[in-house]
Amino acid sequence: MTNRAGLRILLVTLAVLTLSACGNIEPWVKPYERDRLADPIMALDGDPVSSSYIQHVYEAREGARGGEGAAGGGCGCN
Repeated sequence: MTNRAGLRILLVTLAVLTLSACGNIEPWVKPYERDRLADPIMALDGDPVSSSYIQHVYEAREGARGGEGAAGGGCGCN
C-alpha cells in the first residue's frame, strides 16, 4: 500500500466519522427546556411597549395595517 492510498483511506474514514456525528436525531432542546427560551429577557427587542407604539404610528402613517415587509405600494402597479 502506497503512502497516498493510506492517506486517502485515512481522510475517507475521518470524513465518515465526522459526518456520522451530525446524525443525532434527538433534539438538543428538550420540550421541558423550551420555556427558558421563551423568557422575555431573550427577546431581541429591548423595549416591546415602545416598539409596539412606533409600529402603530408607522402603520397609521402608511395608511395600512400589516403592510410592512412587502414589496410595492398601494397603487396596484405590481
